[in-house]
Amino acid sequence: MSDCLMSASDAGLAASRVMARCDALAEISETAGKLTRVYLSPEHMRANARVGEWMKAAGMQVWQDSVGNICGRYEAAQPGAPALLLGSHLDTVRNAGRYDGMLGVLTAIETVQYLHHHQLRLPLAIEIVGFGDEEGTRFGITLLGSRGLTGSWPQSWVSHPDGNSITVAEAMADVGLDAATISQAAREVSSIVAYLELHIEQGPCLEQADLALGVVTAINGARRLNCRFTGEAGHAGTVPMNHRKDALAAAAEWMLYIEASTPEHHPQLVATVGTLQCSPGAVNVIPGEVDLTLDVRGPEDQPLAGLLSALLTQAEAIALRRGLTFHAEEYYRIGATRCDAQLQSALTQAVTQVQGRSLSLPSGAGHDAIAIAERWPVGMLFVRCDRGISHHPAESVTSRDVAKAIQAYLQVVHDVACKGDVLAAHADDLHKDEQ
Repeated sequence: MSDCLMSASDAGLAASRVMARCDALAEISETAGKLTRVYLSPEHMRANARVGEWMKAAGMQVWQDSVGNICGRYEAAQPGAPALLLGSHLDTVRNAGRYDGMLGVLTAIETVQYLHHHQLRLPLAIEIVGFGDEEGTRFGITLLGSRGLTGSWPQSWVSHPDGNSITVAEAMADVGLDAATISQAAREVSSIVAYLELHIEQGPCLEQADLALGVVTAINGARRLNCRFTGEAGHAGTVPMNHRKDALAAAAEWMLYIEASTPEHHPQLVATVGTLQCSPGAVNVIPGEVDLTLDVRGPEDQPLAGLLSALLTQAEAIALRRGLTFHAEEYYRIGATRCDAQLQSALTQAVTQVQGRSLSLPSGAGHDAIAIAERWPVGMLFVRCDRGISHHPAESVTSRDVAKAIQAYLQVVHDVACKGDVLAAHADDLHKDEQ
């Protein structure tokens, strides 16, 4: 096993800076003591400015693009070369943790800081982007920052309102941006060869494996449905048990089936009934109608579709046997995003160098890499988080794990960038396959 590019002591110092900067960004919030930073808010602009200062200190040329992403470029050995893109997001959910998104941006800056300090230039430029919106907290639409970079903004987004009836276009104007120039954020496909994103896992798998780092195989696809069992309401005291058409009992039977059968289809598939509403909703009335939601996710589209089909078939069978009807309507669909095989391999090698072995696992949560994968190969590195807790103030990582993450991140950035020609040709092949 070869030595890592960055020593453990240097990585420890870098991790301390990252942790301190995560704390500093956590103070930039619309609510004191509760981290909330939404897209196109004054806090978003303040966070961009602060991150831009850290990028400049690391030797980068810095700019804010036309959709509000903060961007930095560390030039290649030959100026004007294509870039290896690194990044994550700077926005948060409400009452958030301080590492989701931010950790990926700040560790990326540390990789460039190392190169700058050692006066190293690579065959590829290194660019970092702090995306302005991944969570969708303010406007209810997600990946606005990364879709700006890929040039895939739907025109309707500019007129989408937030909870205060302020449209995206109006919010952009409030912070000095112009919705008419959104297209200027789009990057030429040839200007970037690949994208790497470091992120907390937001799940318990690495902790259960006693590993600091893991390599993402795919970002789960998802289907979301509104479902309804319709039976017949009746008096809770007068209708015999064998005469009832209880919609809640049918829903309960289905929910238990979902829980039991989902892991039998595929160990990486998950299914969740997240909401349940009974009608008429009285203690002394048999529920005549139950509305519930179903969320199914998985790293491959075909097994996901197979699971969903089986679950819906079982719901219809339950309803038929009980003398009820069942209806389901899909309202959200996103395909699984596979991480690039070459980047997975490079990440696995770097992680193995740092911690002796690697673990490959899918991501159950969405990331900016979903949008970026429509244009360029993507790879993702996961960092262990305490108990898998995320989107919560208890979100936590250790400095020791972050140090290992920076070591692995720098190593893979160096290794991938030094194979820039190979990677660029690989990206071209992917584009040809898509065409």
